[in-house]
Amino acid sequence: MTTVNILSGGAAQGLVRGLAEAFKAQTGFGIDGEFGAVGVMADKLRAGTPADLVILTQALLANLAAAKLVAPSSVSDVGRVETALAVRSRDPKVTVKTEADLRDILRSADAIYVPDTKASTAGRHVAKVLDQLGIAYEVTSRLRIFPNGATAMRELAMSTAARPIGCTQATEIIATDGIALSGSLPPGCELVTMYTAGIAARAVHPKEAAALIALLTGADQKDLRQRMGFAS
Repeated sequence: MTTVNILSGGAAQGLVRGLAEAFKAQTGFGIDGEFGAVGVMADKLRAGTPADLVILTQALLANLAAAKLVAPSSVSDVGRVETALAVRSRDPKVTVKTEADLRDILRSADAIYVPDTKASTAGRHVAKVLDQLGIAYEVTSRLRIFPNGATAMRELAMSTAARPIGCTQATEIIATDGIALSGSLPPGCELVTMYTAGIAARAVHPKEAAALIALLTGADQKDLRQRMGFAS
């Protein structure tokens, strides 16, 4: 089967997967590609990795469009995604209303599952928040860092720790079996990120990439986007 190749932040993986059958029915194409930390995906495009479609943070995609690696006229917002807390499905959810609550929850966790703290949107934010809370040094040994949020959440689901917790994009939490979305980060620590799609300048299948963008952003898929953790 001919496929549209994607380079995407992990935040969009569940949504893309949910649209695969509709896209195949509409175009006859499958969907292939890579999902991971947005910085890594952007670097792959810069290095020449073949792609038809790119889904990254709004800021990163704007940089790629300015560098003529993405067609500016094709750029469309998919939706906003918050960085949130996750627990194993069998564990009680945590309630975090203040920075003090978050500090206490992270201090009490014996394992903290997060994506790449340098290349991923959520991971960089977690590192910033730990510094802001004044507990970065204290919890460093308990951080369980993985290349992307999807992997971090799968590892959280399988964790044998007594009191593990995770923090990544809400979409990656929702898309992972065995874990539950526990709640938002409190005021002062929150992060909401706009994700945006665009057609790669060297796309082999630009027409089909445009069709996939239309599915990702269309009004008739609003309910699916919301179920997958995207806000308008």
